[in-house]
Amino acid sequence: MGTDVRRIFNRSHTLADVDVLSDVITSFRAGRPFANREDRAGVWHIPFASFAGAGFHIVLSGSCRLLTPDGSQRTLSIGDVVLTPHGAQHALENLGHADAEADGPTSLLCGAYQLDQTHPHPLLATLPDVIHLRVQFGRHPALHSAVSLLGTELQNPQQGSVSALSTLLDLLLIYMLRAWLEDESDRGASGWSAALADPVISAALSAMHENPAHAWTVEELGKEANLSRAAFARRFTTLVGEPPLTYLTWWRLSIAARLLKESGTSLESIARSVGYGSQYAFANAFKRVHGTSPGRYRRTHTGDQQPTQWHPSPG
Repeated sequence: MGTDVRRIFNRSHTLADVDVLSDVITSFRAGRPFANREDRAGVWHIPFASFAGAGFHIVLSGSCRLLTPDGSQRTLSIGDVVLTPHGAQHALENLGHADAEADGPTSLLCGAYQLDQTHPHPLLATLPDVIHLRVQFGRHPALHSAVSLLGTELQNPQQGSVSALSTLLDLLLIYMLRAWLEDESDRGASGWSAALADPVISAALSAMHENPAHAWTVEELGKEANLSRAAFARRFTTLVGEPPLTYLTWWRLSIAARLLKESGTSLESIARSVGYGSQYAFANAFKRVHGTSPGRYRRTHTGDQQPTQWHPSPG
């Protein structure tokens, strides 16, 4: 039997639609997430060095300031969430003065996700170095619920907390990205936030993610979106940033790369599951994109998913 691509990607469905965002997150997540609680009082400064992953900070109580190398500063208040999708260098510090110890304590939840940087999803490239999600009454309630649960588990660990934290950290990443996409869409931004919110392009993306092995044509994808071939191609390229079949090739070979790393499925079966009629055609396409043969890629990457380790720099 052929490989069940949906099982590998833990795909979920809402009615007839494929959850593209879940597929996207699965394609660039690697290893296990890491989180710890930082309780600071008085005057303090915590530098975070750049690293190959995505970091996050949540202000559980108090307030602080986020500093970036370009000199910009952001004030973070209780409940604020910050995501650094590219692991950019930054620092956190208190808002008090060196001669004042009256500022209340600040509690932070700091953590990180390990990302597969070898062939990142195009969505990742569109994310800014810093995503700051401010507290607003009634805005992103699921995100704030996850934050509250994470804070509780870290403050009062009990039986099952290890599993609970792992699950909550996975949910947190989904909610952070979902909140950013929603905010960008509300601001009328273009790119992936608009693509996923656009029913026309979302329908085409869902079709490709649902059945990557199908011999899709631009005309057929346009029909899925109820547009002419030319109109669909222009709209897709404008929002996604690359032509439909270029994205389809990327998605097929992203699936193939994960199957090579995480399963013992034969190369022939993987080739068929992602739409290639022969192992030879699959190997050529894979090498063009990944720079190495499927067999060598499997030997190099099998078992390379290590737990994320990310801590503040000394300071």
